[in-house]
Order: sequence, then structure tokens, then C-alpha cells
Amino acid sequence: MEKKKIRIGQSTVEYYFGASLSRLKDVADKAHSVILTDEHIYQHYGNKLKGWKTIVLKPGEEYKVQQTADAVIDELIALEADRKTTLIGMGGGVITDLAGYIGSVYMRGIRTGFIPTSLLAMVDASIGGKNGIDVGVYKNMVGIIRQPAFLFFDTSLLATLPDMEWRNGFAEIIKHGCIKDAAMFRELAARDLGYYQKNKKAVAELVKRNALLKTKVVQQDETEQGDRKLLNFGHTLAHALENQYELTHGQAVAIGITYAAHISASLLGFRQAEKVVELIDRYGLPTYAQFDKEKVLSVLKHDKKRERDHLHYILLQRIGKGVIHTLPLKEIEQIFERINQGL
Repeated sequence: MEKKKIRIGQSTVEYYFGASLSRLKDVADKAHSVILTDEHIYQHYGNKLKGWKTIVLKPGEEYKVQQTADAVIDELIALEADRKTTLIGMGGGVITDLAGYIGSVYMRGIRTGFIPTSLLAMVDASIGGKNGIDVGVYKNMVGIIRQPAFLFFDTSLLATLPDMEWRNGFAEIIKHGCIKDAAMFRELAARDLGYYQKNKKAVAELVKRNALLKTKVVQQDETEQGDRKLLNFGHTLAHALENQYELTHGQAVAIGITYAAHISASLLGFRQAEKVVELIDRYGLPTYAQFDKEKVLSVLKHDKKRERDHLHYILLQRIGKGVIHTLPLKEIEQIFERINQGL
């Protein structure tokens, strides 16, 4: 197990790469910790959590709401969790978001750690300290930026991951390649999903590479005043589509990246839009989609990246070089219309 201590803002986060659940007791005191997880994870790994206090939730984005947070807080009180308790979120992005959010408000903040179990959570959702809940169709509308005390990467947990969840994770990995890592983009284009599913060493290296890439961006801009906005590449449209069309996060991000690549071509002369679309398709993710423009634009008007009638939209100058571009909502509407007319 490799341990890295990384400073982010005022916090120090311990990263454990090549970790194994059997070593969790070396990172958190079993007697003074509570593991928050969901039914799917508990079904697969409950036998490895014997002796740990656990709170088990129903799985799914629809439970990432204040009502769930309130129910977990009631359970923490019943378990006599105090200020010395560590709350450990073991699961995908929904669980890590909830654990981080609850851990930041319970008793005004207790030690929190994450064991990401999905590829998406390992390369993206668990990293960077963004914790939050959804309000209706508005994703992560309420939340806080607070770093976890530790991140525990056990890639053997991916063995039980369904194919669709692997693809979800690759949407974020492709995003990272597009905005910051042209060499990784080329590596992904030379390989495919099956290669990483069969090659444990390659997937462990890919997880580490992406975790450290995102961490570096967050270190430079923890509160998203500048370059951290680049991590929203593909997400502006994705968040507007995700809750309205019952898409997974990765599917919505893949569609968002496709449209962002074409907007980049239209506005910045980006010449590699087709390469981006081909890579998304290679990993079994959707690219183009017909959607209700009015419904999507009404959600974009409530996007956290909006400033009056403009949106900070992340575009590509070239593969490996993302830029922040401010666009009027009206212009976004017209570009969506042009792309959809071409389908």
C-alpha cells in the first residue's frame, strides 16, 4: 500500500493507493468509526466489514437528498457518534457526496474518509472535497467544499462493477484526457474497455494517474475561482440532461463532451471533434441525443456556473488543452439547435 500526503488548501489528505479493505483498520479506528454504504456494496462486501459499525442506505441518485442526510444523522446519534468519530463513505459518488456532506455538518464537522468503489468515484467523485445533495432536478445545489481526511483506493473492488459503471468512469477519464492529458487520450484511443477490465495493473495505474491529475487541478484552485472550472468540461449540458432523461452520470457527461467538442469547433476552430466523438463511442458511451431544448435551457438558467445571462462553458483549444469560455445563454441555444439539426 502506497501512502501519499497531499496538501489541499488548509487540509492534508492521505491518499492510499494499492489499498486493501483488510488494511482499513490501519487508517481508521474500528471502535470509533462508522461506515456509510449502500445495499449493493453491503451485499458484495458486508462480510469484509465485520466488526465495523455500518449504516446501509438504498442505492441511487434519488436518495442523494436532505431527507437521507437527516435519516443518517439520526442513526449517528443513535450510535452515539461524537466529535472523535470517523465517518467513512464506502461506495460510488452518491455515497461519497453524502458522507462528505453529513460529515461536514454533524457536530459542526467530524473526520471523514472515503473508500470509492466505482471507477467514477475513484477517478473523480471522491476527489477534491466537493460534497453535496440534489434539490429536485438541480444537482449538487446544496453542499460544501471540505476535504476528506483520507482516500482509500482498493481497485480490487472494481471486480463486481457492472459494465455500465465501468463506462461511466471512462466518461470522466476521457474528460481528463481532453482537458489536461493528451498522452492519456492517445493511450485510451489505442486500448479499449476490455483491456482495462482484464489488466489489474493497468487499471490501478489509470486510477492513480487520474486521481493525481484531478488533485493537482484542485490544489491550484480549491474553491473553483479559476482552473478548477475546467473539470466541468461536458458537465454543463450533462447536469441539465441527467435528471430529466434518466441517464447515468457517465452517459450524460459523454453527451455533454460531444456537444462541447462541437461548440469548440464552432467557436475556437478546434479540429479534433471527431476524434473525441470516436473515443467516447469506443468506450460504449452515447454521443448525440435529441433533447427538449427548452427544458434543458431552463435548467441551465439555474446552473451554478451561470452569471446573469452568461454561462462559463468549458471548451477545447486542442486535445489536452481546455479553456474557460463565457457564452451568452442565447448563443448556447442557437448552437444546440444547429447541432441537433445536423443529426
